[in-house]
Amino acid sequence: MKQLLILSGKGGTGKTTIASAFIKLSNAKAYADCDVDAPNLHLLMDETKEPKHTDYFGLPKADIDNSLCIKCDFCREHCSFDAIKTEDSLYKIDYYDCEGCGVCEVVCPVGAVDLKPAIAGDLMLYKNNQVFSTAQLKMGSGTSGMLVTEVKKAMKVAILDTELAIIDGSPGIGCPVIASLSGVDMVLIVSEPSISGISDMERIIKTAEGFGTKIAVCINKYDTNLENTAKIEYYCKENNLTFLGKIPFDSDAVKAINNGKSIIDIDCSAGRATKEIFIETLKIL
Repeated sequence: MKQLLILSGKGGTGKTTIASAFIKLSNAKAYADCDVDAPNLHLLMDETKEPKHTDYFGLPKADIDNSLCIKCDFCREHCSFDAIKTEDSLYKIDYYDCEGCGVCEVVCPVGAVDLKPAIAGDLMLYKNNQVFSTAQLKMGSGTSGMLVTEVKKAMKVAILDTELAIIDGSPGIGCPVIASLSGVDMVLIVSEPSISGISDMERIIKTAEGFGTKIAVCINKYDTNLENTAKIEYYCKENNLTFLGKIPFDSDAVKAINNGKSIIDIDCSAGRATKEIFIETLKIL
């Protein structure tokens, strides 16, 4: 199974728009949304069945049994994250502050503190004619990279006999992106001709280069700033990066997305340009 990962470095470049178009153009039998903080690929896909939900357990959280607690205050004094509070003479754990380090469990003289499994997210697997794996990280959880790994694993386990899997990554260069990059065959970076778009493109390219995978670049909304578009093309040339093409800003594409459709579901200039980039991407992959 070849894995194509689509990244942007910056939010709002059109990464998910391109990913949804590629999925439909390839009729991909397997795809995933690894933006577990704010997944939205499902909004553009024709999934009719309800997904299978699986609780994802991340780092454990402390739990205090106040029936055993002798109120020695050792746990609160030793907590580096200020996660232990007192309320009405009872000791309680703040779920969002607790990092599951276990110090409170160690220092408690009467065994009133335990580390217990905590749900960190919701894994969702749509399985119809296609396999679509995604997840939603629980608010306050810090295990996004681990959850992304589980999303990719669920996709691969669910379908083993397909040639291509398309993965919609998350913006930035943090843990979810690192986990998304692991094991993929190619990364398509969607940039935009803005100052922040160029800066974040450079950051994600440097991140992806550390994984030794194939890298290609395209520009979305290229005609909103032709000078910066030229800078991106020059950067790719100077750094021996494959430049696959440019997609224009298209008001028809905006309308399609707002109606829950992909840009290749309608006849528009952005969709036609995306088809050309898709063909070139497959040649490289």
